[in-house]
Amino acid sequence: EADLGISVDTAADLAKESADVLLTEKSLGVLATGVVLGRRTFGNIVKYIKMTLSSNFGNMFSVVGASVLLPFLPMQPTQLLVQNLLYDLSQVAIPLDTVDPEYVAMPRRWDVADIGRFMLWFGPVSSLFDYTTFLVMWNVFLANTPERASLFQSGWFVEGLLSQTLIVHMIRTAKVPFLESSAPWPVVACTSLIMITGICIPFSPVGSAVGLRPLPLHYFPILAGILLCYCSLTQYLKPLYIRRFQNWL
Repeated sequence: EADLGISVDTAADLAKESADVLLTEKSLGVLATGVVLGRRTFGNIVKYIKMTLSSNFGNMFSVVGASVLLPFLPMQPTQLLVQNLLYDLSQVAIPLDTVDPEYVAMPRRWDVADIGRFMLWFGPVSSLFDYTTFLVMWNVFLANTPERASLFQSGWFVEGLLSQTLIVHMIRTAKVPFLESSAPWPVVACTSLIMITGICIPFSPVGSAVGLRPLPLHYFPILAGILLCYCSLTQYLKPLYIRRFQNWL
């Protein structure tokens, strides 16, 4: 007994009525194409959930810890809203993303436990570099009083947004991003535009309206070093995670 009945739209009425799938072309190739597209869609959904949950989990640690340790808020509510809005916009192109050929070669199952493991592994990595940024803003730029809170908040606003946006490229593939697997141009364009926007906001009237202030130029080489270390550590942990759990997306 067949699990699925297939017919073409030019078949007899009885055959079409009993079919579960009606093909508009006289070729079974459309079924294979549909399977691949379905697996790609599933992969994009999983990558979105994993990157969002791990990022938010790390941010929770950062916000709670900084709120306890600092004499001022690490970021104002309006600043968090702007940052989250920009981060969400950076992921608008994910439905247009591709997945590695190895991923669509076999069917995948929805695994809630794996999503939880992923969040616990990579969420704290994001938080680690948030705290690194806190130390830099506190000790290097002396943003350690309520009067200089806006400088501290600007530094974390930019670092937090850029690290969250970069993680899109780190998580979307089990391979080395940009070298072994690159995102299609809509994803690259969208994430690049958001990163540039995030850097510019503290220097803009929008930044002033939400309590941000321009950052010193020597902040940006330090930021580049933090982001490089963040991506390097994530890439180092990636094969360890795959080896242990036999899964990435």
